[in-house]
Amino acid sequence: MWRYAKKLTDTVLFRWRYAIKLTDTVLFRWRYAIKLTDTVLFRWRYAIKLTDTVLFRWRYAIKLTDTVLFRWRYAIKLTDTVLFMWRYAIKLTDTVLFMWRYAIKLTDTVLFMCGAPFSDYQNSMYFDRFLQWKMLERQPVTKDTFRQYRVLGKGGFGEVCACQVRATGKMYACKKLEKKRIKKRKGEAMALNEKQILEKVNSRFVVSLAYAYETKDALCLVLTIMNGGDLKFHIYNMGTPGFEKERVQFYAAEICCGLQHLHRESIVYRDLKPENILLDDNGHIRISDLGLAIKVPEGESIRGRVGTVGYMAPEVINNERYGMSPDWWGLGCLVYEMTAGRSPFRARKERVKREEVEKRVQEEEEEYSDKFTEDTKNICRMLLAKDPKQRLGCQRLGCQTQGAAEVKAHAFFKNINFKRLEAGILEPSFVPDPRAVYCKDVLDIEQFSTVKGVNLDQTDSDFYSKFATGSVCIPWQNEVSCTSKTRDGRHAQEGRELEQEMWRAH
Repeated sequence: MWRYAKKLTDTVLFRWRYAIKLTDTVLFRWRYAIKLTDTVLFRWRYAIKLTDTVLFRWRYAIKLTDTVLFRWRYAIKLTDTVLFMWRYAIKLTDTVLFMWRYAIKLTDTVLFMCGAPFSDYQNSMYFDRFLQWKMLERQPVTKDTFRQYRVLGKGGFGEVCACQVRATGKMYACKKLEKKRIKKRKGEAMALNEKQILEKVNSRFVVSLAYAYETKDALCLVLTIMNGGDLKFHIYNMGTPGFEKERVQFYAAEICCGLQHLHRESIVYRDLKPENILLDDNGHIRISDLGLAIKVPEGESIRGRVGTVGYMAPEVINNERYGMSPDWWGLGCLVYEMTAGRSPFRARKERVKREEVEKRVQEEEEEYSDKFTEDTKNICRMLLAKDPKQRLGCQRLGCQTQGAAEVKAHAFFKNINFKRLEAGILEPSFVPDPRAVYCKDVLDIEQFSTVKGVNLDQTDSDFYSKFATGSVCIPWQNEVSCTSKTRDGRHAQEGRELEQEMWRAH
């Protein structure tokens, strides 16, 4: 038993030692597995970092490639720009050289003409004729130069009546500015400004000033007579209010040409409305009443809250600075009114306060009826844009002079040949009846009240001398030459008739 117990104890001890060794082996392998796992995790993290580094370098390489390509393209563009500027400089140099040569030739021509040719001209009958012509042109102009006829309407400072030059029989409209009324309203600058602008502009689409003279009570501007009435009369008093599209296109195109001629002289009109657009005997229109027009200094803008309620642009109402943009807004109002038979922001004969109309102009959008075609609607929307920078005619850099070209290019004018129109050979769709009177009856024209409490002095006389300068060269020369042609034609016709009578008698 003892021996058996001893063997059993040895066996237990052996197995205990084996269990301890087995446990140590398991622990060792467990530690090894942990180390192996750590190694795998380390290598996994390293692989991830390596992959991130590769991706980063790949992205960097792509960015670097993009940068190189961008710089390459920039270098190409820069090279193209340099080449373009070089070619432009060469062309500019050629132009300067050409103009220099032309100036030298012109100088030589002038020097030559100042010599023997001019002396021969001075000794010829043509120089005497020229002096006679200029002397005749510079003859004093008084009220006795004209015959006065019926009153046609009224302006801001007096009546407008028809008149006729006694010497030639040419008919004009005489716009009278009462001296006392001008002084009472402090309108001297406005009157002189209108006269000077009318002298400067020579366009078939703007009324021409032929004479400026004074009487005892008034200053008189003798202007192109327009027997066809104004657009307001035709829109509202000749059947259904408004015009058909063809007529709207024609009038809008001629107004556009008139504005273009004013803008070329850096003049902004600022009072475009139906009452100021007049028709002549042949159905062509002219812009009249340049009392609010003003010359815009080159490269600058102006500010002034002037115009007619319902036709003033938002920038004028807000008293902001502007250039030519109010005129294109006015053209939009006219196209709308000629089409719809009502103004865009006020119904016909609607009684509404000035402030309400101005609020509508600034905030509300105009409404379009079935009378508007798509291109008519489009040009109205573009011309009546609230922001002048977005307005048609003001979107190009040279709005001062290039605005008209932008408006003319609109699809609304696709049927208008502007070259024929400016030459005066495009026939209007409506010609006024010479037997009809397209204006109010004389009895319907309100009379001016008498101005009291105003005395004229020497300073006023100085102003009147600046105003009353007599005839204006180009209109006067056209009048005399046309009269001469008419007389020559009449004499030739009379000669032919006399010859025929003699032939019959023979």
